[in-house]
Amino acid sequence: MQKREFVYQARAARVVFGPGSLQHLEREVLELKSQRALILCSPEQKETGEAVAARLSARAAGVFDRAVMHVPLELAKEARALARELNADCAIAVGGGSTIGLGKAIALESDLPILAVPTTYAGSEMTPIYGITDAGLKKTGTDLRVLPKTVIYDAELTMSLPVALSVTSGINAIAHAAEALYSRDANPVTSLMAEEGIAALARALPVIVAHSQDVDARADAQYGAWLCGTVLGSVGMALHHKLCHTLGGSFNLPHAQTHTIVLPHALAYNRQAAPEAMKRIARALGSDDAATGIYELAKRCGAPLGLKDIGMSAEDVLKAADIASSNPYWNPRPIERDALLELLQNAFDGVTPSAASA
Repeated sequence: MQKREFVYQARAARVVFGPGSLQHLEREVLELKSQRALILCSPEQKETGEAVAARLSARAAGVFDRAVMHVPLELAKEARALARELNADCAIAVGGGSTIGLGKAIALESDLPILAVPTTYAGSEMTPIYGITDAGLKKTGTDLRVLPKTVIYDAELTMSLPVALSVTSGINAIAHAAEALYSRDANPVTSLMAEEGIAALARALPVIVAHSQDVDARADAQYGAWLCGTVLGSVGMALHHKLCHTLGGSFNLPHAQTHTIVLPHALAYNRQAAPEAMKRIARALGSDDAATGIYELAKRCGAPLGLKDIGMSAEDVLKAADIASSNPYWNPRPIERDALLELLQNAFDGVTPSAASA
């Protein structure tokens, strides 16, 4: 039955979508009433950042090419100071979640509008969520000031994204939409976007694995990532995201790979508690079951299937269960420590989710 009582908060953002759409960059800078853009990128994407600056010519104030994961506070302060020094009146974040996160850190303490040019499927560009690391502790929050004003999705910029990272980045995006479908904030609008986003990524990822330079598949994946990121920014998350934050923050496991491995087991845990959401996820995947459908998609695309394969040690499974159950997120099924331990053990071993507790 469709949910009849709900709150839907739209997030204002301008989206320019399509292969080759970076050609509209100068137009979009002017649309923001800006004249001097500071370009942000990671060291690995310095060449792309400099190409963006060259495209803007005199409207490029400079390039800051030192974005890194988790946005260290000192780096954010340095980027803010450079923006002031160069008299920049907007920032262009070119890259994945780390670079867009740096743009958000600048926006949090200034009135600089952010224009995002994502090159992965992380979806950060569509959320008002930020994270800054200070003295080894990552602090996250939500503030509409950090939401990019404009997002340019140009699939041509994702062609060099390695296939393995494309797969895990894409399944990470699917996780946002999957949990949105059983979120307590779920509503008909975000649920439509979530199901469509999952379907687009499920179509695109196997094609990217087989033909990494297929621009149509890359565009389909970006379309899915846009929708999944939008729902992430609109509704709350549940058990899956709590587990992944625990595993990443406490055991330093890689973000996208962790999401890819944990998702089928988190869905199996919630299978009986959220049957309508599971039907929609399975339908989007073209599968009979949401949990096994995600697992088979990851397996077919060559993604890692067990936490043991990405650096987690066996003795950390118990510790992770204790941390995750001590301060749990809301979840459609109550968090039961023994069941959670079983979930994490199955994720560690990489077994099929049909073996997980239902």
